[in-house]
Amino acid sequence: MKKILFTAVSIVASMIVASCDKSEQETAKPSIWASEAAKKRASIYTDYTLTADISHLSENQKKMISLLIDASVIMDDLYWRQAYGDKDKLLSSFSDDEALAFILKNYGPWDRLDGDKPFLKDVTEKPLGANLYPADMTRQEFEAFDHPEKIGLYTVLRRDDEGQLTIVPYHELYKAELAKAAGLLTLAANFADNEEFRNYLGLRAEALITDDYQPSDLAWMDMKNNPVELVIGAIETYEDLLFGYRAAYESYVLIKDQIWSERLTKFAAFLPELQKGLPVDDAYKAEMPGTDSDLNAYDVVYYAGHSNAGAKTIAINLPNDEEVQLKKGTRRLQLKNAMRAKFDKILMPIADVLIAPEQRKHITFNAFFSNTMFHEVAHGLGVKETLTRKGPVRLALKEVASSFEEGKADILGLYMIQKLYEKGDITEGKMMDYYVTFFASIFRSSRFGASSAHGKANMVRFNYFLEMGAFAKNNNGFYVVDQEKFSEAMTNLGNLLLTIQGDGDYLRATDLLKNSGVMSETLKADLDRLKSANIPVDINFIQGKQVLGLN
Repeated sequence: MKKILFTAVSIVASMIVASCDKSEQETAKPSIWASEAAKKRASIYTDYTLTADISHLSENQKKMISLLIDASVIMDDLYWRQAYGDKDKLLSSFSDDEALAFILKNYGPWDRLDGDKPFLKDVTEKPLGANLYPADMTRQEFEAFDHPEKIGLYTVLRRDDEGQLTIVPYHELYKAELAKAAGLLTLAANFADNEEFRNYLGLRAEALITDDYQPSDLAWMDMKNNPVELVIGAIETYEDLLFGYRAAYESYVLIKDQIWSERLTKFAAFLPELQKGLPVDDAYKAEMPGTDSDLNAYDVVYYAGHSNAGAKTIAINLPNDEEVQLKKGTRRLQLKNAMRAKFDKILMPIADVLIAPEQRKHITFNAFFSNTMFHEVAHGLGVKETLTRKGPVRLALKEVASSFEEGKADILGLYMIQKLYEKGDITEGKMMDYYVTFFASIFRSSRFGASSAHGKANMVRFNYFLEMGAFAKNNNGFYVVDQEKFSEAMTNLGNLLLTIQGDGDYLRATDLLKNSGVMSETLKADLDRLKSANIPVDINFIQGKQVLGLN
């Protein structure tokens, strides 16, 4: 990060009289935090050094990784502009190191793991559309705006000189930065030992400066043997909480784990069979997912942009392009070292506080890894187009589409594990391992708050399973999972989410989230127990070239 971050002069300090000595200044300086509770949340992240064994890579590949990290830094800066605006102006306003660190983790002055609440004084509520729309734009104004690109993935809305809404493509608004990033990818391609990866880098460079990602997405689907991996560009739409239309910039630089990847390759072939067996009427599973999907494990060595904001991603399912998904499927990337960090530092301590001692043995890293992996696989199941001629599910469900997609993937991922376990294709552990680990993970994810797509999905799942009796507290205040009722709740909720998606029923979707996508008093009390135990909420990565020993 720039040195200015830690040498900036606080605007608050200027309010103190010049005659005060240093100790008096420290005593007199008013707090910049919105509250004491907000200040305490600055410690909710635990550090983890993000590294991997790169000794088996060639010198060219190491040079390539260095350039890919440079390009990722640009994605990080672009994401700041989308999520907040002027990063440097914000950071130069404060000299409080603790506040600066928390701002950097959240990419702005809003606590991403606490419903996007402002954590500094005199900061207004975060706009639902972040910096992707004019802050004063109303939904009615947007609906009345007649422009074919108003729901475009790669455009922002701004006001022209007359104050009217206008469209600006990403490749125009961020032209200079994208050109620099594309140049770095082109240069990195010269060091790529793998021909497929070299081709992908060239196509992805072109995508950055044109906003046409499909050719590079198709090429990405064809890559099988590259030891270094890159995910970069404007990808996920979670930052757009207003409509869920616009993609945000992010990047991952990854090293493939060949041994773990070999263990996963067989599961992609089951997708068509599993699609046919989904717990829903035939019409809602008529689409057949592509069979060219693959599963691989990676150690991630650099996060940037959206992927690094707040809660850290531990698995990836891409591309999001529905046409590419139907033609070739998707690729699922399991970020093994990041998963291990969350399992060891967060999930196991949570289990010690909330799960009955006799069931803690069912919480295993294998189950955690598998639940996460099949969540990503499950994104390829169900339907992408509504059965009611309302277009893609993503557009029909508007701003709640992401929550429903994440909820569907959570439930169907577990459903898939159950079916494969019953068939004998999954042989590790017991089915209760997957259920109890899945349940304990709800508490881990619920601590991210209820404002994000994943957060709302967690609330719906917790409340639905609680109502179905899938789990209950014993006399000692620990949770016990009921295996039979857990399976029943999983099946019923999967049917509900798939049906709403297939119908494109926006009203029913919003009603479910309104009534069930909220944090219950029971869950709040449980999360308070975790807070009292000082269990971290998420990970802060120590990462970069120096960590990897690269120039």
